[in-house]
Amino acid sequence: MRIDIVTIFPEMFAPVLDASILKRAQGRGLVQIQVHNLRDYTTDKRRTVDDRPYGGGPGMIMKPEPIGKAVEAIEANRHAPKSARVKSGCRIVLMAPQGVRLTHALAKELSGLSHLVILCGHYEGVDERIRQALVDQEISIGDYVLTGGELPAMVLIDCVVRLIPGALGHEAATQEESFVNGLLEYPQYTRPPAFQGMAVPEVLRTGHHQQVRTWRKLQALARTLTRRPDLIGSRPKT
Repeated sequence: MRIDIVTIFPEMFAPVLDASILKRAQGRGLVQIQVHNLRDYTTDKRRTVDDRPYGGGPGMIMKPEPIGKAVEAIEANRHAPKSARVKSGCRIVLMAPQGVRLTHALAKELSGLSHLVILCGHYEGVDERIRQALVDQEISIGDYVLTGGELPAMVLIDCVVRLIPGALGHEAATQEESFVNGLLEYPQYTRPPAFQGMAVPEVLRTGHHQQVRTWRKLQALARTLTRRPDLIGSRPKT
């Protein structure tokens, strides 16, 4: 998989991309991640990427030309001619509060793409023509507003890359996580068997695999009913 990130703060990404699962996934050749400085696609001496909004109002709007040039350069490098982008399994995503909320299902879908281009918005947002002409999908990581799209982009990348086969050490590591089956994950324990007067549930120490599976399913259901009952209504009935 290839991921291209367009941002005015490329220096923010190195600490995240060069550590942990993301670093190992790149080292194994499972994903290639390239960060592009949007200011490299400007034409004036000040490398301007924003301007005042038409109609007035506070803040600045990201100009369409630099973003358009950046996307064109990426497409020319990866999908010449331009029309081949969609057919090749590429999607251009804008990180924005107005987008669809990031879920496990969406991350799983994106992990199957061959190419993902992520645009990081900033200031008061991007010129609407970028949405109309270039963006395939807008994604939000929650119902709140951040300073820019860089942190949401990092969240999206981490969420997607760990679902690529081979990215995690154990192939089954993601199969029983929260949200995978419409439930929150069951409680987990490790050694020692007792801590501050609290003992590991006896069923987990019996070695009886069927009893353990049943206990975990019940615990996952109970935890979901208590903490996220909204997930139960969207879960397939079994």
